[in-house]
Amino acid sequence: MVSHVVLFKVRGDLQAGERKALAAAFERAIREIPTVRGMRFGRRLMHGAGYEEHAADSADYLVIVDFDDLAGLQIYLRHPAHEELGARFGQSVGSALVYDFEAGRVEDLGVSGFL
Repeated sequence: MVSHVVLFKVRGDLQAGERKALAAAFERAIREIPTVRGMRFGRRLMHGAGYEEHAADSADYLVIVDFDDLAGLQIYLRHPAHEELGARFGQSVGSALVYDFEAGRVEDLGVSGFL
């Protein structure tokens, strides 16, 4: 499995209509791009853990998009729905980190399969 991981912070001045348009672009990508196997969203959770003091304040949201393989990710990145999402994303965020990971279950590979 390949996971496309996006951490981001929306612009402080982003209007409600712009937020809705960004959400709609994500929803369109989920619906229209056939290689997407799953998409998860999250909001940063602050709960007083020690590591929060030292973490950069560069992300409030998380999106993880899963694919069967690298070819599926590459189809996603070239799809017109992703092009729209990318344009909307670029206009909407103040900061972002984007990474791609080859992922699997520890139960299947063991930790040593990843390190």
